[in-house]
Amino acid sequence: MDAKTAVDAIFVGKDRAYNRRFQQMCGHYLVDPVACTPASGWEKGQVENQVGVIRRRFVVLEARLRRDVPRPKFKSYAELNAWLEDRCRAYAQANTHPEMRDRTIWDVFEEERPSLVPYVGPFDGFHAVPASVSKTCLVRFDKNRYSVDARAVGRPVEIRAYADRLECWQDGRIIGRHERVFGRNNTVYDPLHYIPVPARKPGALRNGAPFKQWDLPVAVRRVQRKLERQPGGDRQMVEILAAVLSDGLDAVDAACAEALSHNVHSAGVVLNILARHREPPPPLTIATPDALRLSCEPAANCDRYDSLRRTRNGTVRSAGRHGPAEALRHEDGL
Repeated sequence: MDAKTAVDAIFVGKDRAYNRRFQQMCGHYLVDPVACTPASGWEKGQVENQVGVIRRRFVVLEARLRRDVPRPKFKSYAELNAWLEDRCRAYAQANTHPEMRDRTIWDVFEEERPSLVPYVGPFDGFHAVPASVSKTCLVRFDKNRYSVDARAVGRPVEIRAYADRLECWQDGRIIGRHERVFGRNNTVYDPLHYIPVPARKPGALRNGAPFKQWDLPVAVRRVQRKLERQPGGDRQMVEILAAVLSDGLDAVDAACAEALSHNVHSAGVVLNILARHREPPPPLTIATPDALRLSCEPAANCDRYDSLRRTRNGTVRSAGRHGPAEALRHEDGL
């Protein structure tokens, strides 16, 4: 590890003032760091030698033994780490222990495993730097630019740089996440960050740089092409894309496909389909236990209310022409 990454100050001998993030990493893995003496490169040779041994054992040697197979290449650090873990496990299971010749390295490791400190997961190691968001919703880091949520313009953010990705935080939430690029003067866009912009300027949806290379799903792209040919179509498309922030791109694509199946493509129809899909499902029917069932269930018969009025000479007296009705006071007539 580079001294600037881990050490803030070098004192006499091996005393160091480690920075805060390095101390957090040591506390996470429960290790006690031991610094090398300045200008004494031979002290760290054992560690670097182990790295060289692993490289020659798993990478160079395999390429030499199998000349038809080129040196392995990986798309991400996760893929590389998984490949190395498989190779290390296979090597430990196939080779004997250097001190216990009658047992393999893997057997000794399995016996020692209960005494080891439990693994608590990877350390969230990142390099944090403050940054400001430009008017074009971009932040600059390491001579490259990355987009963030348009609602974060004009306010400071914290950039957390990992080995393979970049995260931008503001007010305790992530407002931008990208794969880290290397080089200079690269600009990385996420079209979802710019969706609030076309709400004010619908023309940006056609001419804006973040939207030119946006690979939309098939159904959404078909709706966009149909709306481009009618007046006010850009504004309707902005309304559809705005639903991506709340419903997700897959849900919007499914709603567009359903609308196209009915030969319609307006924003009102697509948004209505999304609203119907957001409705909660009907409640489940609860079976009534036998102990709670009524022995005499009520009947929906409105004629029984006529028994509340007295009859004289076979006729029912009612209010109005024949005067006020006289109600029965006994309830067994209900």
